[in-house]
Amino acid sequence: MARFYQPKKNTSINKKHQSVLIDKLDHQGSGIAFLNKKPVFIDGALPTETVLMQLTESKSKYARGQLIKVQKPSEQRVVPFCPHYQVCGGCDLQHLERAAQVEYKQQTLSQLMAKFAGESLSLAKPILGQDTQYRRRARLSLFWSKTQQQLQFGFRQRQSKHIATITECPVLTPRLNRHLAPLKAILETFKRPDMLGHLELVEGSNGVGVLLRFLSTLSEQDASKLRDYAQNEQITLYFMPENNELIREIGEELYYDENGVKTPFTPVNFIQVNRDVNEHLVTQAMDWLEVNKEDRVLDLFCGLGNFSLPMAQQAQHVTGIEGIDEMVLKAQDNARINQLDNVSYYQANLADDLTEQTWAQQTFDKILLDPARAGATGLIDQMGHFAAQRIVYVSCNPATLARDSQRLLAQGYKLAKLGMLDMFPHTSHLESMALFIKS
Repeated sequence: MARFYQPKKNTSINKKHQSVLIDKLDHQGSGIAFLNKKPVFIDGALPTETVLMQLTESKSKYARGQLIKVQKPSEQRVVPFCPHYQVCGGCDLQHLERAAQVEYKQQTLSQLMAKFAGESLSLAKPILGQDTQYRRRARLSLFWSKTQQQLQFGFRQRQSKHIATITECPVLTPRLNRHLAPLKAILETFKRPDMLGHLELVEGSNGVGVLLRFLSTLSEQDASKLRDYAQNEQITLYFMPENNELIREIGEELYYDENGVKTPFTPVNFIQVNRDVNEHLVTQAMDWLEVNKEDRVLDLFCGLGNFSLPMAQQAQHVTGIEGIDEMVLKAQDNARINQLDNVSYYQANLADDLTEQTWAQQTFDKILLDPARAGATGLIDQMGHFAAQRIVYVSCNPATLARDSQRLLAQGYKLAKLGMLDMFPHTSHLESMALFIKS
């Protein structure tokens, strides 16, 4: 077969600065303008604004642009309070006033549920906490720059692998924020800063924990510097070498004390970053489920027992299911610590068929599920097997909540309540909660 020459399409991007009108925000917090009916996504731009932008990417169905200048600002635009905001990728909505952030997140949740689940419902009152000094855990990236001969210490830059070096973070709790500069100064003196991985800070009810990951053996001199700092500051210090073994060097085990239970944890365990919102999250979940002493409750993706331990204080029995063996063992220990003998924990891959599991041979009155961002694919179709009258679905991704809601509706459940929780102020991330009742 003869082959004919076909010239390649011209894929060059028009780099000329262009003035555009921002129509709305997308679900990741970027402004959307339209050029020749094609959407252009522009970080940092707000609805109603006229901005000067430069295209950075152009596809057949969309484009991306860099904000050059705000020519006509929105009335909802505010000056970001963080000195690192323009480069740090941790927050992406500090330029939008807080009340407008909350409204935007509520609209995002409503729109996604209406579009994908076909359900329109008045939202419950949003759960809010303080919008600064709220974050009780953080992971800081570490990288030794050979060209600059300095340690980069901070968070990833927006849409980049590069690190924005920081010495303070206004959304971290004060007890964590005060350790940033001193820890950076110590790590800069290490003999092999190029072998550092990353640093994790976490706050419990009984103190602060610091975890250092590294790629080779620390010299005793370097290790002693951190031990001395931890001793003087009365913090719990963990080391994690390249074999991923967690070693507690100094200090007592951390725990958080919320909703009437004590929950010990380590820096590698998942805990919600916002203490105030998490307390309200658990309380609202139990209220919506109407947990009582007659109930047998199933807690899926139970983790350390964030929901199941408080629910066990009100229910007849709670069964918690988690995919990670270590978390199951930790949850069992946490139940013993809180003297709760009416809660059982099991390990299971929640993407598999669960109906043959021993614990799944029984029915449950109420179900709570709190999956990761990917949602509950595979599991959600099995909800009807358990015959629960009420299901509360806690989600950190409204798109997967909307998708999974379709499957619950198909099994005879009705969406009865829907609400937004602002777990991460000044970011586009939102936590949501939905209540489904058997029709």
